[in-house]
Amino acid sequence: MSMIKEFKEFAVKGNAIDMAVGIVIGAAFGTVVTSLVSDIIMPPIGMLLGGVNFSDLSLVLSEATAETAAVAINYGHFIQTLLDFLIVAWAIFIVVKGMNKLKKDDK
Repeated sequence: MSMIKEFKEFAVKGNAIDMAVGIVIGAAFGTVVTSLVSDIIMPPIGMLLGGVNFSDLSLVLSEATAETAAVAINYGHFIQTLLDFLIVAWAIFIVVKGMNKLKKDDK
């Protein structure tokens, strides 16, 4: 069987198409969660902590000079990314839990 024919069979199978749709929906969901965290959740938390902007939180290891950029650990951005991950992981957990319950009910 030729490589092109094998690829065609793979690409038009239901599983491959379902997977592609899942990846596109997942990417869109990730973007929505990122906006939710950075635009909705983090500003009130920052305000409660005394007006902190989490995206600006960093530990500068080396100041910028005329020749080099500053070297910094951007832990505020990391906190936002971690919160993004936790929300996405929780949503996936809920979906998988629901799917497992539906499978269990079918048997």
